[in-house]
Amino acid sequence: MSDDHTHVQEFFSARAAEWDRRFPDDGPAYAAAVAELGLREGDRVLDAGCGTGRALTPLRAAVGPTGVVVGADLTPAMLEAAVGAGRDRDGRLLLADVTALPLRSRSLDAVFGAGLISHLPEPAENLRELARVVRPGGVLALFHPIGRAALAARQCRQITPEDLRAEANLRPLLAGSGWHMTSYTDEAARFLALAVREG
Repeated sequence: MSDDHTHVQEFFSARAAEWDRRFPDDGPAYAAAVAELGLREGDRVLDAGCGTGRALTPLRAAVGPTGVVVGADLTPAMLEAAVGAGRDRDGRLLLADVTALPLRSRSLDAVFGAGLISHLPEPAENLRELARVVRPGGVLALFHPIGRAALAARQCRQITPEDLRAEANLRPLLAGSGWHMTSYTDEAARFLALAVREG
């Protein structure tokens, strides 16, 4: 396991049990972001870096009982918290590294990634892996329940010009990884970038 992966596991393992209690009001923001994916009954969707599975319930509602919902995360403690919250009823939980997914190419209609991009060790390569598992025309949502400035303030840091979530950085990063960014929102209440898998 790389140092990046070890750091991510240590960070989230220490916080898993309290994660949902620390952020109890994020549910509506998750549901609104999922709604913008435009999922249909029967679609197949991955929650990449699903954590405690807060997106799984709205994802299941969007794809219905005939759809497929998979939540993948690197940290066992986060998946255990998802099970404890009963969210494993809404999707299959998979202990997996989203940088090397055990999924067939072009097998999904969409990927949802909440808070994901800042934890990717090789963002361009890792976004290409997400593109690999999505059919052409499928959708990627990179989401956070608060915007970049609010998140930086919460973490007592400044936004830097190198921030991958800045539109000027994210658009070419996605384009070089098989995605075409179709919308970008960075406001106090949320961050959401949507992209379509290119041909």
